[in-house]
Amino acid sequence: MGNVVVSIKDIAKHAGVSISTVSYALNGNSKVTEETSKKILAVAKELNYVPNAAARTLKKRETRIIGAFLTTFEGAFYGELLQGMKEELNKRGYDLVICSGTQSHRMLPEGMLDGAIVLDKRFSDEELILHANRGHKLVVLDRELSHNNIVQVLLDNKAGATFAMEYLIRQGHKKLYALTGPEGSFDSEQRLAAARQTVERGDPELDYCELPGNFDKASGTAAAKRIASEYDGPVGVFCLNDEMAIGMYHGLKDTPYHIGEHVHVVGFDHIDIADFLQPRLTSIDYSERRWGSVAAEQLIRLIEGSGAEHERIYVSLVEGESVGQV
Repeated sequence: MGNVVVSIKDIAKHAGVSISTVSYALNGNSKVTEETSKKILAVAKELNYVPNAAARTLKKRETRIIGAFLTTFEGAFYGELLQGMKEELNKRGYDLVICSGTQSHRMLPEGMLDGAIVLDKRFSDEELILHANRGHKLVVLDRELSHNNIVQVLLDNKAGATFAMEYLIRQGHKKLYALTGPEGSFDSEQRLAAARQTVERGDPELDYCELPGNFDKASGTAAAKRIASEYDGPVGVFCLNDEMAIGMYHGLKDTPYHIGEHVHVVGFDHIDIADFLQPRLTSIDYSERRWGSVAAEQLIRLIEGSGAEHERIYVSLVEGESVGQV
């Protein structure tokens, strides 16, 4: 029949049976005798019938597709996170689609997804609560929300930032900088709050300054230029992610100041490239892949009603040569 779309109605007409009988036969329902079923399936094959996925989805109310909503795909961080999600979901018979931008938010109310993992600051809390109220299952990685249809799988940002600042202070640093992340970023806000608290709890003699950053290399390079221009003795710098730390290495390259000797740097995320920097970067480590995997596992539990729980992804400090003693 060429490219003509064949419907259940067409099969019913050819087989001389009702539409509901065809529907039962195609879905393997025992209400239809084996003989009738065979006849209907033969007609369907002859007409090149292709089941309509959208119609089937409406009927069953499931797509076996999960959405991961991200603000951006840039940087080395997302590959491992998404791979962790994908592996866990595939194991459980689900597929993953990656979404970005406000237009893609429509995929939830339009029923294209069985659930979503959200790391996207363009999704407002109100919007997510609205979806949850309508029965959509969500896992959030970048905010704290209380709802029966929402599970939080959060990174222990506060512990990581505390480890970073305490480590710099223990090495004897009195002059400290924190290079912040983008405005409105949950991870940045949590890390910064913990950095401030650690300084407040520490020696009143500590000289602490915050520099604006954007979680990218360019803002790390700009901060390095500023630190070099103000330099009057050893400084400890906590970059709220590794991308900015890499930018700082770049920014100090053509100055008289060296990482690990004059400027002592701690990053956050322990991305692969951190171990190849010279000197090797001290960074807060956790498994991005595990974070993605745990998020996927908790979402499936939420969808299947099998006891989903909030989880926290633990962190540790990995020492490199980018921090030395004063």
